[in-house]
Amino acid sequence: MKLCKICHKISATGEDHLDCIQKRSIESEAEDFKNSLPEKLNLSNNNQELGVEVRAILEHISKNKDSDE
Repeated sequence: MKLCKICHKISATGEDHLDCIQKRSIESEAEDFKNSLPEKLNLSNNNQELGVEVRAILEHISKNKDSDE
């Protein structure tokens, strides 16, 4: 028996838990999507066509992305 490298709990198979591997993969994909969203929508060209709520969310995401870097 070994420990899972992700959650640090005992693993009966001696490898990382499948749930932990999937969770890490999903989190990585979500982060990649969040980081690429403003570029996909190209806020500088057509932000007037978007609703107020959508613009606010996208601006918030882009501010968080800038502060992370």
